[in-house]
Amino acid sequence: MSHNEAILLLGSNRGIPEENLKMALELLEKSSCVIKRKSKVLKTEPVEFESDRLFCNIAIEVCTALSPVKLLKTLKGIEQGMGRETDSGNSRLYTDRIIDIDIVTFSSLVFISALLEIPHRRHLFEREFSKELIADLRSSQTLQEPNLDD
Repeated sequence: MSHNEAILLLGSNRGIPEENLKMALELLEKSSCVIKRKSKVLKTEPVEFESDRLFCNIAIEVCTALSPVKLLKTLKGIEQGMGRETDSGNSRLYTDRIIDIDIVTFSSLVFISALLEIPHRRHLFEREFSKELIADLRSSQTLQEPNLDD
């Protein structure tokens, strides 16, 4: 069984965002993903919509035997299981959310479909907070426990 490495970006700005990230990480570990590295946690203003709630964001590197589409389905299941009501998807109608999990990269794969685009160009090249978190993740040599209590 082959294993792939993926970089995921998680964000939350509803409820208690730090606790939402912790729960999402636990659920990922129970769903065919091994977390190899974690970035720092970064608090940011919402991007592409207005809200008075800050986001807590983290980037992680996981190892998984899932395909990109099966990983996406798993992530959407985690989001829905945690109470996410809407998915911005291709509509780009962003709102506050309890959890958002995006696939940024998946091994060296380039994949474009109606459901999924890998690499996630906005996170890699446009969104400053994403670039900062991914750079922090890549500079980390070992698995680190992020401080979610800041």
